Formats: sequence, C-alpha cells, structure tokens
Amino acid sequence: MAKLTKRQKEILKKYDFKESYPLDEAVKIVKDITYTKFDASVDIAIRLGVDPRKADQMVRGAVTLPHGTGKDLKVLVLCTPDKENEAKEAGADYVGLDDYIKKIEEGWTEVEVIITMPTIMAKVGRLGKILGPRGLMPNPKTGTVTLEVGKAVKEVKSGKINFKVDKYGIIHTSIGRASFPPERIRDNALELIGLVNKLKPTSAKGTYLQSINLSSTMSKGVLIDKNSITGL
Repeated sequence: MAKLTKRQKEILKKYDFKESYPLDEAVKIVKDITYTKFDASVDIAIRLGVDPRKADQMVRGAVTLPHGTGKDLKVLVLCTPDKENEAKEAGADYVGLDDYIKKIEEGWTEVEVIITMPTIMAKVGRLGKILGPRGLMPNPKTGTVTLEVGKAVKEVKSGKINFKVDKYGIIHTSIGRASFPPERIRDNALELIGLVNKLKPTSAKGTYLQSINLSSTMSKGVLIDKNSITGL
C-alpha cells in the first residue's frame, strides 16, 4: 500500500470521505482541503437515476448562478452580419460566421460557449461531430440558439451555465471558485440542484437524485447529505 503524504494525512483528519455532510458544512470542508496555489474551481457532481441512452431521460438545461462562476467564459457568436454589432457590444469574444465555421472544421475550439441563430443552424449543424463531444453544440433548450444574441451573451457573461447529464448519468459542472465566501458557493449549488430536481423526467423510476458530491480542483470529493437541502 502506498504511503500517505503529509498533506493527505492532514486532509483525512478534517473529514471522513465515507460520510455525508450538510451542504453548508460540505462547502467549508472543500474550502479547507483545497491546497492549490491558484484559485481552484469548485465543482459539483450530481448522479441521477436516469438512463441517458433514452431520449426521454436526457436531462439538460441552463441556469444563471446567483454569484457567477468566477470565470470569464470565452464566447463565440456565429451570426449574420446584421447581428455582429449587437454581439460585440454585449461582450462576445469572437463574432462571425463562415470564417469561424471553417476554423472549427480545422480543429479550433478555444471557447467555452457558442451562441448562434435559428436561421443559420443548417450551417452550424454540420459541426455537430466536432462540437457535440466537447459540449459546445448550440441548443435552443440552453438558450444558445436565439435571435437575441446580445441578451444571450450577457447572460453567459453574468454567470449562466449549461449542463447536461453524461453517459454515466452524472451532471458535472463548476459552480464557483475556492476564493468565494462559503455562502456564495452554497447559493450557487442550491440554484443548480433545485433546477436539476425540477427537470426530473416523468419516465425516470426509483431515486432520481442519487448522490451529490462537492470538490475543488485536485481535491477529494465531499458527499452532501441530501436531507440537508429543503425541497428535495
């Protein structure tokens, strides 16, 4: 058996990774066991009792976190020329159409969010094999396919995130930074968990929210006691 490092021993003294903790306490533990020299991301993993292979059990959506993610997301807007100024004024990092479609086809994907318009989805659709696996494909359900591109950009920049259950039945996303005060991380977590709970597919059987884990970059996960969250 590999020997534990001094830091690992310190972490094990702070909490029991086999136990579940109330959300407020879990947040404090994650902050306490984060030792990175940079401002680590705080992530949440929600395991759902769904079968993502079935179309009627695919859980996806978008939520605006009350305190943002602490990260300035790079946004690309694929739009017609008449919408370019609107997108730029709203804060989009990249704006255009055919030139960026060509760049993406050549392998460029250096953005976190892509917003486009319904009228040009036929062009964007052919990028599905590249953007889909990376979680970048625009979708009306997440508000990234819209005629109001300026509004969509502002929402993303202010803390709106898209989420989607993966093939293992888990929603995994960032909800803040380790430097956030505990109450901000808690509020962001509650906003996401509440929406995911409302999106339960009618065809899903058994326990829907199976487990919720909180962690930071390179830290161990802390299991959250679901009973500590009202409304679940």
